[in-house]
Amino acid sequence: MEPLFGVVLGLMLAVASPAHDSCTCETNKWAVCAQDSPGNCTCRLAGSDHPVDCSTLTSKCFLMKAEMMPLKEKRLWRPPQGVSDSDGMYNPDCEDSGVFKARQCNQSSTCWCVNTAGVRRTEKGGSSLSCSELVRTRWIYMELTHKRSSSAFAVPDVAKALRQLFESRYKLHPKYIAAIKYDPPLIQIRLDQNKKPRWDVDIADVAYYFEKDVNNDSVFPSNSRLTVSVNGDALAIEKLGIYYVDEKPPEFSMRQLAAGIGAVVTVVLLTAGIGIAVLLVLRWLHRRTYKKFECKEMREIKAPSLE
Repeated sequence: MEPLFGVVLGLMLAVASPAHDSCTCETNKWAVCAQDSPGNCTCRLAGSDHPVDCSTLTSKCFLMKAEMMPLKEKRLWRPPQGVSDSDGMYNPDCEDSGVFKARQCNQSSTCWCVNTAGVRRTEKGGSSLSCSELVRTRWIYMELTHKRSSSAFAVPDVAKALRQLFESRYKLHPKYIAAIKYDPPLIQIRLDQNKKPRWDVDIADVAYYFEKDVNNDSVFPSNSRLTVSVNGDALAIEKLGIYYVDEKPPEFSMRQLAAGIGAVVTVVLLTAGIGIAVLLVLRWLHRRTYKKFECKEMREIKAPSLE
């Protein structure tokens, strides 16, 4: 009877194991998943109660908040990852839908306004700073280079491979891929998303996932590393720069702009002043040498002959 019970128990465990293993999130390694009932797997974001839809990308705001959880525990600060985002990582405030709140603040009551990509678009101010709206990032420009290989890639093949990558890995609709240009080893990508239906992924989330992939810090599970293949040859990406363009221009104050212009004007004036001073000194030295030479000649002419 005991051997039969062991066989039945083993079969039950064998059946249950695949179901348990399948309760994972394919698009977010920070998601914590649990099997509520047979065939029903629920995933939530680490450190919060926000449910995660693992059939699509997680919003950038939720991802940044999840990334900050272990950093707060270890009391460490992560260096900036984004090339064009000078503020780097911070613990954001998110709406329940996953979008950034228009106003972000840190623990020292310093606040600023951001766009839908979470990038600062105003000067930093106090807790009284008001952000009237969350301005949408209308298009994103990416500039990347790849390692040179012995075999040259054809321009159409590179564009096709990258389009397939953004469509399959990042769930991005092809209509949002405005252009891909290739001039070896430089690749330029423009994502354009003026309006976004609720069911489409946001280009800001796509750019963040792509940036994390390139920096070998993927949001996807460890067994889903980024690989880009062009006709069977690997396209190894080396550098990546991301630039955000909003529906409305940034609202940085003229005071900072004036300070920058003043600094440039000061440098120009100093350079011009130094140049003029050098010219005057050289002219003075030249005239002094000429006068000495002229006086010497006059003395030689006026000197009496000894013959």
